[in-house]
Amino acid sequence: AAAVGLVALGACTPTITVEVAPDATDPLCASIVLALPEELGGAERLRTTSQATTAWGTQSSAITLRCGVEPPGPTTEACQAIEDASGTSVDWLVVEDAGSWVFTTYGRVPAVEVTVPDGVATAPVVDLNRAVSLAPQSRHCY
Repeated sequence: AAAVGLVALGACTPTITVEVAPDATDPLCASIVLALPEELGGAERLRTTSQATTAWGTQSSAITLRCGVEPPGPTTEACQAIEDASGTSVDWLVVEDAGSWVFTTYGRVPAVEVTVPDGVATAPVVDLNRAVSLAPQSRHCY
């Protein structure tokens, strides 16, 4: 009966379209996605249509994550080392793009991209550090 209840609840979870990244088949992407939190900034995890992706929030205003995006090279874009409460630090490139904030891990392969829509708090990105740090870091912001 409990298994039937879980299936029924899962069917109610909205599914949103997230474009697959070029290197989504990297085995580390599976580990990263499995390590992601079920909630982010109080928003529940959503189903997505593509491998190595996930989202949190609502269909109309979701934070989306894609693993396996093109790793950024040297850049003049804003790069911030963001440290979580456990001391895990991740370097993120931060770019404003068409009303959203796009965070891309810097110096890690596979690279992870997180898009936060305008009007949604960006602070929860720090809660992704543990999962995205599964990709080894080879370069730093500074």
